[in-house]
Amino acid sequence: MVPSGVPARVFFTSGVGVHNEELAAFETALRDCGIAQFNLVHVSSIFPPGCRRIATSQGLKYLSPGEIVYCVMARNATNEPGRLVSSAIGVALPAGDKQYGYLSEHHAFGQTDESAGEYAEDLAASMLASTLGIKFDPDEAWDARRQAFRMSGKIVRTSHVAQSARGDRRGRWTCVVSAAVFVFPHHLIQQTLA
Repeated sequence: MVPSGVPARVFFTSGVGVHNEELAAFETALRDCGIAQFNLVHVSSIFPPGCRRIATSQGLKYLSPGEIVYCVMARNATNEPGRLVSSAIGVALPAGDKQYGYLSEHHAFGQTDESAGEYAEDLAASMLASTLGIKFDPDEAWDARRQAFRMSGKIVRTSHVAQSARGDRRGRWTCVVSAAVFVFPHHLIQQTLA
């Protein structure tokens, strides 16, 4: 069944893969994330109204191998020994369940997972703030803007999931993946009936 409607749940995951071939390194990273068994469809960055975050282990129970699964994904890869690669998904949620939030994808070279994660979180919050009409200075430091966003009462929570890794010392491909994976209402009903 191809999902339709609005996702009810989302889970976040990240992983690393290393292999001689770039595609195989990506596959290995997806395995590390726990989502290699799905046909992944990348979607844009809207966090659906009323969607609730669940643990990865719980989310995986709702999905079946081979199923078409929608996700927001960031990925990066290198075959340069020691080169730092990162991927991140940022999240910004508004007050209440009626307004949509934002997810952002970010991938970079030379950033740790924390740095990439904060960048992605900042990006998601800035997109949501502009949608909600919150005035802010884009040149201000993220910590100051985060405080202003929260004080507005319109953005209640920001977070991120990120992954970084150094390129394999032997020059094999190193791939990092971060993803927000959606679970639709019919998944929840099927699990309840099982």
